[in-house]
Amino acid sequence: MAAFHQEGDDQLSQRYLGKIRGSLSRRAGIISAAVLLLILLYASVAYVPAGSVGVLTLFGRVTGEVLPEGTHLVNPFKANNTMSIRTQELKETASVPSDEGLVMTLDTSLLFRLNPERAADVYQKIGPSYVDVVVEPNMRSAIRAITAEHSASALYTGGREEVAQKIYDELVRQLGNRGVEVQSVLLRDIQLPELLKTSIEAKQQAEQDSLRMAFVLQKEKQEADRKRIEAQGIRDFQQTVTQGISEQLLEWKGIEATEKLADSSNAKVVIIGNTKNGLPLIMEPK
Repeated sequence: MAAFHQEGDDQLSQRYLGKIRGSLSRRAGIISAAVLLLILLYASVAYVPAGSVGVLTLFGRVTGEVLPEGTHLVNPFKANNTMSIRTQELKETASVPSDEGLVMTLDTSLLFRLNPERAADVYQKIGPSYVDVVVEPNMRSAIRAITAEHSASALYTGGREEVAQKIYDELVRQLGNRGVEVQSVLLRDIQLPELLKTSIEAKQQAEQDSLRMAFVLQKEKQEADRKRIEAQGIRDFQQTVTQGISEQLLEWKGIEATEKLADSSNAKVVIIGNTKNGLPLIMEPK
């Protein structure tokens, strides 16, 4: 009887342990599924920071999908590769030749950015290091090719903007088809050989002196013209006045002056007539 009870207790214990094992297995499965679900959910979230785009790849193959900035749900097996589309500056200091064969030091800045619509193509054909692979080499080549067509004095004086525009046009032609937008080219500084720099500055000073002297001569010529016109006016006035004066008018004016003198209270000598036939009269004061 005791043996029967002991056997029954063993069966109950085994059943109880089996239920516990089954419950633990189910819980472990649920937890595993939940963890797997969380991992898949986390892998499905693609975050693209501001000023960037996301290029999706599936097992190393570029899918062609480009994500704008923000948070997105994607296939968890796709990888998100972010690429900046903000404006970047590439500085270049190079020794370049002029058309005379002189070597100058040119400091240049290139402002550019990645074309968002071509990001997948750039990532696939060039890679994330597209700046080092295509932008910088093409910039150096364009600078040397354009400066070799211009004289050193032109680069140092008024031709700088023209050179910068030609470099810009060349880079647009070379980089535009590769998915890079060229925004501007800036020539920050040009350092010429000291002897040539001194010669150019002396020439510019001579040109300024010549312009200043031309201005002075022009001013003097204008002053001479003014005086000549003024003298002509005075001469014309005198001729007009002279033509209007006659002998009779002068005699009449003399008579009027004699009458005024005669009425004066001072002692005086009055000559009646003209200098040829005039008679002097001594008049005492009244």
